[in-house]
Amino acid sequence: MRAAAAGVGCPATTSRNNAMLPSADIQCPYCGEWIEILIDDSAGDQQYIEDCQVCCSPINIAVRIDEDGVAQAVASAENEA
Repeated sequence: MRAAAAGVGCPATTSRNNAMLPSADIQCPYCGEWIEILIDDSAGDQQYIEDCQVCCSPINIAVRIDEDGVAQAVASAENEA
């Protein structure tokens, strides 16, 4: 099962399939395509850069883990810190 869709700057909630990493759907801030990312929720809150699978532009991804252990991901352009 995949997470509900989230737009650029909007948090994407995650879904978990069995023992696999949770996934989130995010929208690339450059090309607008929706892509699925995997989130290592064992690492806690994190921020990293991942290239878009469609246009190869660098996407800033901020992951926050809420008090219930649910991860949310927010995507932004490299110059939008």
